[in-house]
Amino acid sequence: MVIGRLVLVAALGSVLAVAASGGGGLLDGFAIRHVPVRAGEEVSDFRYEWEDVRFVSRVWETSRENVTQVNLKVAILRGPRLTSLAALREFLAAYHEQDPTTWPLNHFQNGRYHGYINDSEAFWLTTPGVAVTIRTPSSALTPSDLRTTALSIQPVVLPPTHP
Repeated sequence: MVIGRLVLVAALGSVLAVAASGGGGLLDGFAIRHVPVRAGEEVSDFRYEWEDVRFVSRVWETSRENVTQVNLKVAILRGPRLTSLAALREFLAAYHEQDPTTWPLNHFQNGRYHGYINDSEAFWLTTPGVAVTIRTPSSALTPSDLRTTALSIQPVVLPPTHP
């Protein structure tokens, strides 16, 4: 159930109501525990596929004077071609139309997961076939906002359900 920016997940009981404390809720098996206030209050979820990889994304936007600006986008990617961090980087370079030889990226670590980051995007592989990407396509958020939000995203292990 969604009440304003508060996301309640009945199946998790008290495990997560992260949006109530500045988080972004659950997204395809991941908790987004921190979202900067400047990301915007207009939040939309999307599902799409590209080159046999399924995307589930959440976008935060602001609107001013009939202009909508995307400030933050978090996506969970699932697909058999995402076999390694190198394969993920190659896939995202093609998806974002980046030259992989000149794409400015630095190594990044989110807990036990290794990935890449720059001033406006971060991505990492959690298991073969599953990756997380985060982008800040506008100037509304800082590189520090990106890093803090990226570090807050963690997989959620759901408790077993009982019949």
